[in-house]
Amino acid sequence: MKVLIIGNGKTIYFLSRKFISQGHNVVIINRDKEECIQLARQLKARIICGDGSDSEILKDAGAMGADAVLAITPDDQDNLVICQLASIKFGVSRTIALANDPDNAEVFEKLGITGFSITQIVGSLIEQRASLEQITNLLPVGEGRVNVTEVIINDDSPVAGRALKDIRLPENSLVAVIIRNDMPIVPNGSNDLKPDDRIIIITLPENHGTVIKILTGERS
Repeated sequence: MKVLIIGNGKTIYFLSRKFISQGHNVVIINRDKEECIQLARQLKARIICGDGSDSEILKDAGAMGADAVLAITPDDQDNLVICQLASIKFGVSRTIALANDPDNAEVFEKLGITGFSITQIVGSLIEQRASLEQITNLLPVGEGRVNVTEVIINDDSPVAGRALKDIRLPENSLVAVIIRNDMPIVPNGSNDLKPDDRIIIITLPENHGTVIKILTGERS
């Protein structure tokens, strides 16, 4: 896979190193000449010094044949322009833009660009860990449209000792797996939930909190 990464700072280095280690072809666009020199010494990637929001620079970087473009500059407007150019002019199917201002992530999505906010991601992780220790993992999939969550059932859980068929979960939610004594169980309605069970639930963002409250008695 050919990946174009536009931005600067240490994040560029670590992201690029990760993609390269997975066998991907990486092209980096960076405005900072000194950083470009350092990156060229450290990484087996093509380095272009320039403005990634310039269509000629993107063209020179091979945007026409890129599989993905990741724009993570400190300027949200630049990130949006980069992804729009990559998508509309060069036909890149996967474009992702960093929203330094978390309020812009939703704006990006409305404009057809996948946006993410470090502030929202870190804040969400801290909130989950601080408010509910039973939630041990939360993974958004399908561009954030589906949550896959691991929850530990303890003695105080309102569903402990109850069969799944007797637990009313909202529509578009599912207990997909029960892990008991390190053994996975694909459950049906007759399976009950016991203290120390780890259960994998699939929810939508809008019903995630309701499901967590039903299973644990607390809201995520």
